[in-house]
Amino acid sequence: MAQATVDNSAHVQAPAALSAEHQQHPIKLYLVVWGLLFVLSVCSYFVDYFQFQGYLRWSLIIVFMLLKAGLIVAVFMHMAWERLALIYAILLPPIAVLVFVALMAPEAHYTMLTRLAFFGAAPGN
Repeated sequence: MAQATVDNSAHVQAPAALSAEHQQHPIKLYLVVWGLLFVLSVCSYFVDYFQFQGYLRWSLIIVFMLLKAGLIVAVFMHMAWERLALIYAILLPPIAVLVFVALMAPEAHYTMLTRLAFFGAAPGN
């Protein structure tokens, strides 16, 4: 009978140990992030409203997009509280893609200039 008591106390303590490991974040954090996402969305709307053009327009759109995505990933996907290895697994592939795109942009310009030199007109004309 003493054995059953020990087993019951182990079952009672197991959920408490699990709940100690699980951290609940305050609702205020989520409301603040929601407010920031709303403000960033309004700012990206104003980019179109004020009719920015060219590189300024696309730079602002991309900056607001990356800020919103970063907030969503960090807070709502709980990446801000994850291990560093998991953060690297999420962040390094997009960074590598951006590096490869930056490396290939001059190659694309070289290909276009080569086509113009040999064929005399831009493709599609």
